[in-house]
Amino acid sequence: MSFDIYTRPYVNKIWGKNNTKTIGFIIIAYKFGHYNELNFLGMLFVYLCLKYRFLMRLNLKQIAFLFVTPLLFAQIQEEVNPPANIRSVIFEGPTGDQFPVVQLNEFIYLEFDDTTASEQDYYYKIIHCDYDWSPSQLLKSQYLTGVDNQRIIDYQNSYTTLQPYSNYRLTIPNDNVRLKVSGNYMLEIYNSSYELQFSRRFVVFKDTVKVGAVVKRSRNFEFLNEKQVVQFTINSGNFRLVNPKKEVKVAIIQNYYWPTALYDIKPQFTLGNQLVYKYDQETSFYGGNEFLNFDTKDLRAPSAVISHIELDDIYQHYLFADRFRSVREYTYFPDINGDFVVRTLQGDDESREAEYTNLHFSLPYSKELNLDDVYVFGKFNNYAFTDENKMTYNEENGMMETAIKLKQGFYNYKYVIKKEEGEVDYNTISGSFHFTENTYLILVYYRNFGEIHDSIIGVGSTNSRDISN
Repeated sequence: MSFDIYTRPYVNKIWGKNNTKTIGFIIIAYKFGHYNELNFLGMLFVYLCLKYRFLMRLNLKQIAFLFVTPLLFAQIQEEVNPPANIRSVIFEGPTGDQFPVVQLNEFIYLEFDDTTASEQDYYYKIIHCDYDWSPSQLLKSQYLTGVDNQRIIDYQNSYTTLQPYSNYRLTIPNDNVRLKVSGNYMLEIYNSSYELQFSRRFVVFKDTVKVGAVVKRSRNFEFLNEKQVVQFTINSGNFRLVNPKKEVKVAIIQNYYWPTALYDIKPQFTLGNQLVYKYDQETSFYGGNEFLNFDTKDLRAPSAVISHIELDDIYQHYLFADRFRSVREYTYFPDINGDFVVRTLQGDDESREAEYTNLHFSLPYSKELNLDDVYVFGKFNNYAFTDENKMTYNEENGMMETAIKLKQGFYNYKYVIKKEEGEVDYNTISGSFHFTENTYLILVYYRNFGEIHDSIIGVGSTNSRDISN
């Protein structure tokens, strides 16, 4: 629901009918993106100040409302995961990784299915954010060319599938909207009732500075075999940095998973036009373990990980029981770092011909689990903790079990523990090894003196397959 729906009754009560026309222009400008929420409230307050007689009528609660409300809208933008009917959200850039990291004018692609198959209308909205993922102070007209809040018009129903669904596709930039500045962005998807369905982060950068990075083993003997350390340098070249410790910020992300990202790391020292980050503890990550995987591209063929297949209203794929890997030696096998790829042998268009199947997971119960919750964990649901991917104990066979409806394709997953206090334990079941192959993304943010937003001036990437001492 839009902001002015909340405020209009309150606002009308404050300033009466004689000012309806002026207030209407301000609200219209907000609706069409010329003002964000903070600018909108500021314009209203300035108008009240000019209309002194209305300012005199405000009581303490009303004044507090005008000042406190902007703070509420400056909250950190977290990704919202979709309701149960929206599945298989694919959000990628030109590289195919399911976290778009693009330069200006490069394309990003969104695709998702609605299993109600009712051809509902969905709309998209784009929000520019600062380094800490709070909405920036830029007006929409300052970071967008054109207008968002447009309906997604590329959609079709599935065909020849047991589970019907409507498939939606969106490409940005398009004929209606284009991005103008670099930085953090949030893409929000709404239904026809303007209810937020889900949101996804992406970043846009300018290739202004160069980032070189390597992965090292930890020098801390306690974590020598468990952690990986990211060391990197930022070469500013001809780009002038006057006060880099204030102007430059970095974020380091492992496998595009934001909850474990590292922030607020200052350069250890400068060397000419280079900012050097050669830390140990400050830029270290647990290596984790390679993700498990399965492939359902062929609906009727068991495999090394699929024990058997049944057909009810939809196909049921039963995986062989997994095991605790933390007590075993590290074994390398290729993965795609938690991601998934939709594909099918039963049709030519995997987006609209791939089936949905129920995948049955099982893991032996062990005392290490205590009474904590165990989840199947992967990009297939954006690493969310939901009732569907939460495992339950089967007293008959001593297994933790769950079934998840997934579209045909190749999937990575692992098992994690969520403790009662909310802490997530990623490694008790899978283990953590410094050998594990991980991708690290380094984002370089910049805000010059007097600017009102954080831009991204460089991106670096490295992989731990070449880890060294």
